[in-house]
Amino acid sequence: MLVTVSLSLVKLILIFAPPMELRLNTSYRQILFMALPISLAMLVPQFNFITNNIFLGMLGEQELASAGITGVYYLIFAVIGNGLNNGLQALIARRAGQNLPQEIGRLFFNGVWVALAIAALGIGATYLFAPIVLRTFIHDPLIADQVIEFLLIRIWGLPFLYLYVMRNALLVGTNQTRFLVWGTLAEALVNIVLDYGMIFGHFGLPAIGFNGAAYASIIAEASGLFVIYAVIHFKGIHKSFAFFEQTKIDFSIIKLILTMSAPLIVQFAISIMSWEYFYILIEHHGPRALAISNTMRNIFGLFGIFCWAFASTTNTMVSNIIGQGRQEEVMPLIRRVVKMSLGISLFIFLILNLVPEFFLSFYSQGDEFIAEAVPIVRIVSVALLMMSVGTIWLNAVTGTGNTRVNLLIEFITIVIYCIYVFLVLEYWNLSISWGWGSEWVYWLSMFTMAFFYMRSGKWKGKKI
Repeated sequence: MLVTVSLSLVKLILIFAPPMELRLNTSYRQILFMALPISLAMLVPQFNFITNNIFLGMLGEQELASAGITGVYYLIFAVIGNGLNNGLQALIARRAGQNLPQEIGRLFFNGVWVALAIAALGIGATYLFAPIVLRTFIHDPLIADQVIEFLLIRIWGLPFLYLYVMRNALLVGTNQTRFLVWGTLAEALVNIVLDYGMIFGHFGLPAIGFNGAAYASIIAEASGLFVIYAVIHFKGIHKSFAFFEQTKIDFSIIKLILTMSAPLIVQFAISIMSWEYFYILIEHHGPRALAISNTMRNIFGLFGIFCWAFASTTNTMVSNIIGQGRQEEVMPLIRRVVKMSLGISLFIFLILNLVPEFFLSFYSQGDEFIAEAVPIVRIVSVALLMMSVGTIWLNAVTGTGNTRVNLLIEFITIVIYCIYVFLVLEYWNLSISWGWGSEWVYWLSMFTMAFFYMRSGKWKGKKI
């Protein structure tokens, strides 16, 4: 069913999408046809993650609980890649607005080497520090051992993942989002087949159990990477931006990429590390609380893709129109994107609150589990509304090139967030419903600072 819906969306995108144009306008149509393919590209990885958790939930509650910690840990490194992606995307969009295609090729070529270097550091850090840290903070030794064994396998997917997100920066930054879907569809198909085969031993594959999801995910990421770069090659995109005229690493370009991306990498990393801290505190409340929270993260991730797609669109469009010298159009553009993002999130809010049991039933955990989880779904649904606004304003800051301001906003927000979750979950030992209220604290804090910064106009005149 997913494949049928996805292919229909692909046809719609290809038929109605505007032709390739480096310089963007700020119309609702332009916003929609950038955000729609990005949403689909984000939907498939989230579907993969949820598929992993549904299959692992069939193994038992402990496996579903462990999947929550492993998922958030890997997400720490995944969002580091997203930080690099967002910084590079803003740079590429700025060059697109300036109509400098060869500079786009230089940025992309050097960005690939930066991505591979960061992936190597992530693998090394996991082998050196993850076992020590996780055994220190996870109370249940069985969960700790299961999580560590899984992660030492899963982390080898980082090089594939980082090269894969580089294509996001290129295709989104150059207004070619309609090509995003092919790699994600390939990844989805491979992941579903191998998950089912390697966890349970079907299709002639060994029954690896919990770790089977790790191997399946790595192979799926490699498959998606191969397909998307094949698309870039056969569509001749590499020729448009003179990729293969770059034969040497340019350290001035690498410095520019790191200057732009480093604050975003740190921003995303501390954001997800705080979420890992949240999950460790949840684990102190028992396997049931951890399993419920894992399902909440799945719901948040699945329905949050529309917010993130509009946020990515905001980053690119703001940078592009500033590159064209049209700074006066930035604030009206942001308000248009917020209206569209909030409208879709309101629809999702209604669905989640009308039939929360439907979404929870997929995890095969029983009626008692569902009854405990429903109130938290309602809390998460409100957080989605807040995110649909807050993340747009924060990514507008990214698009201006002031990524150090992004980092400052994130740092202050995370301090407030961590104090809240410690007091609620550890000091006062309140229920996890109060713990998930931290999402309200997080998004309200972030929105307030990003909104007033953009309103101040201090971002005008920033050159990247």
